[in-house]
Amino acid sequence: LLDTTFLVACLIRTGHPLYILTFPIGDQYTDLTNGSAHLTELDSKALEQEIPPDEKQAMLPGEETCIETKLYWRRFSVLAVFSFYSLVNAFQWIQYSIITNIFTHFYNVSSDKIDWLSIVYMVAYVPLIFPATWLLDKKGLKLTALMGAGLNCVGAWVKCASVRPDLFGVTMTGQIICSIAQVFILGLPSKIASVWFGPKEVSTACATAVLGNQLGTAIGFLLPPVLVPNTVEDIELMGHNISVMFYWTAVVSTALFILTVIVMKDRPSLPPSQAQAVLPDCAPEDYSYRQSIINLFKNKPFILLLISYGIMTGSFYSVSTLLNQMIMACYKNQELNAGRIGLTLVVAGMVGSIICGLWLDHTKTYKMTTLMVYILSFIGMLVFTFTLDLNNIYLVFFTAGVLGFFMTGYLPLGFEFGVEITYPESEGTSSGLLNAFAQIFGIIFTLIQGRLTTDYNPLAGNLFLCVWIFLGIFLTALIKSELKRNNVNMGTNHRNLQAVSPILSIYLREIFYFPVLSPERSASS
Repeated sequence: LLDTTFLVACLIRTGHPLYILTFPIGDQYTDLTNGSAHLTELDSKALEQEIPPDEKQAMLPGEETCIETKLYWRRFSVLAVFSFYSLVNAFQWIQYSIITNIFTHFYNVSSDKIDWLSIVYMVAYVPLIFPATWLLDKKGLKLTALMGAGLNCVGAWVKCASVRPDLFGVTMTGQIICSIAQVFILGLPSKIASVWFGPKEVSTACATAVLGNQLGTAIGFLLPPVLVPNTVEDIELMGHNISVMFYWTAVVSTALFILTVIVMKDRPSLPPSQAQAVLPDCAPEDYSYRQSIINLFKNKPFILLLISYGIMTGSFYSVSTLLNQMIMACYKNQELNAGRIGLTLVVAGMVGSIICGLWLDHTKTYKMTTLMVYILSFIGMLVFTFTLDLNNIYLVFFTAGVLGFFMTGYLPLGFEFGVEITYPESEGTSSGLLNAFAQIFGIIFTLIQGRLTTDYNPLAGNLFLCVWIFLGIFLTALIKSELKRNNVNMGTNHRNLQAVSPILSIYLREIFYFPVLSPERSASS
């Protein structure tokens, strides 16, 4: 009839007893004159004592004791180390595409083969996401993080051995290893945020973890054009410059792998929030990864989010991969500015990610924020599309920044919204599926947009993305927002607060709103 928390609050404030009428569940209009109804008095003082005093304690179902929650300073080092090796992995994803014309000349291959050095990240993710999320759920955060950082390091060193025009296959092998590392990286932001951070900072923590990957993409747009200038007349100098870039990447990756071994832990000694505290209610031996996947695919709001998130993130992957080709088609000899435009796009998105994370922690308006960002991303894509070929590269900087602010800022929103509507399912599983759909759409969009850009012009490819993003707006609007994790953290799902029976609501509604009843029904009332 009314929210139970509201009723109890009124009860405690007034100090008066609360009476609840209970009766057997039967037909909708059961005659209650046979004495089967019972009147129960709820003592306000007793109820008040049952309510947890603050969010630092959580009651486990079936137990009398309270579990303390605590935030550890170590959470910041865990977040920092993860963000940095995620940064390096994202840098290695985009380091080829942003100077496509240089690598096609050095390895003497077509541009579509250089595109595949980016697409392989998306292709590897789809089949490997299920074993990766199984590993995360069964073996924990530390082993998964070590797999990501370790493979990232190995792939970087393999690339160091590929700096010869006839060794394109070796550089592809190194990139494949890095793409496998990505599978153990992209699903961790929401997991780290939920396991290590409190309810008032979880969205900001997730946005910060995603920020590391975005920063890597930004550096990937900025540094390769600077480190590897277009020295077409001197192949040896070009090879030396590529070698310098590869070796520095490998050294940094190795240092970050060592830090991951030292810093990373599965979880803190005490849970950071009530939502994490009540999760041990499910014994580990009772957990079924297969059942968790089935539950997620039965969740209609999550299915809508999967498709809409895939469309938006896949569009971002496609734009990032083909940005060099789009800029070079409209502005000749502007490799350096193409990288700077990509940097502008991602840095603006990093700002958007942090702002969105802080906004969600403050308001918890997940659906409204997600929908508004989606609409503004569509507008940004339209503006970018129709101003790209106006022969004003400074205008392209501005429009790319606007597009990136909303499009890249959407990424952590999707993660956190997914965790909210699928709780208590594993954060790694839900975010892994979101990333899988993003990779699938990214592969499709990159191949189609790349073909449209090559055969026609960048306008045709960008309009193709605009149509899909417009469809994503409607899918996002259809998502039913039920913030399950937030409800637990706010205490509305406390086990001692029982909802009023729906059948009782029917009787009370008739009593108060339909006073003119038949004599028999009036007697029952």
